[in-house]
Amino acid sequence: LKCHVSARLSTLASMASKALTAIFGDELIGKSGPVKTSEALSGMKHVMIYFSAHWCPPCRGFTPKLVDKYNSYGADKGVEVVFVSSDRDQATFRNYYGEMPWLAVPFADHGRKGALSSKYEVQGIPSLIVLDAYGNLVTAEGRAQVDQYLGVLALPAAVYGPASFPHLFGGELMAKSGSVKTEEALDGKKLIFIYFGAYGSPPCRGVAPALARKYRARAAAKAIEVIFVSSDQDQANFQRYHSEMPWLAMPFGDRARAQLLGQKFGVQGVPSLIVLDSSGNLVTKAVDLSHVQALDF
Repeated sequence: LKCHVSARLSTLASMASKALTAIFGDELIGKSGPVKTSEALSGMKHVMIYFSAHWCPPCRGFTPKLVDKYNSYGADKGVEVVFVSSDRDQATFRNYYGEMPWLAVPFADHGRKGALSSKYEVQGIPSLIVLDAYGNLVTAEGRAQVDQYLGVLALPAAVYGPASFPHLFGGELMAKSGSVKTEEALDGKKLIFIYFGAYGSPPCRGVAPALARKYRARAAAKAIEVIFVSSDQDQANFQRYHSEMPWLAMPFGDRARAQLLGQKFGVQGVPSLIVLDSSGNLVTKAVDLSHVQALDF
């Protein structure tokens, strides 16, 4: 089993490296000179692409704020930033990049700068694009959401206590028919099950069908709702796994909130199930799902 897990992790790391190299090229500029993209971005949870230029006043206002957040949270949160310059000459690029502690696409690589702008439909600067470890787009609204990735997302202060469901799960959840308001989706529910799982986990793929059978048979009568919180590595696997489930899910792109929920409720691995009451009080912590058929609901 250990060999299998090690091989799987090695495969995932290789996939991430190839994907990010395809996006940024073989080399990036670091503070001490050129660095291999695969090495510089290895192990990162998120990669931010920062489109900016010194001649742009809003950029000069935003850059110091981003620098402060990067210096405070980047290492702990596994976030790297890659600067893509819209400056007009090498000297201005070099001076502006001198204010930044992160990586940059080489200024001379105009083709890649144009390709990145086109790929992510950048219409103006400053613009902050957020990718996951495998180069998948997480959000094009990085400036507005920067605290989710380089900051502290505020969940209720009490570890286990009453909480607003929109505060816990965000304003919207994913239903089978599309996005739904969290408050409306959970209105009138007596119990809320938070299911932490991943398509890439064989135990999870065994648990989900049994849990789904119980949900279809009893959830409506007992006013129970389930919310899937994914630990998948990419959007495709999240969608594939959620398609097998009859319940709600947190949006895959809200990775910071998903991570904080796991920390808040002490989740150590998947599959795991947390049960809350209608006020957000903890009822049961980290249910063992190895015997899901025995769950009493």
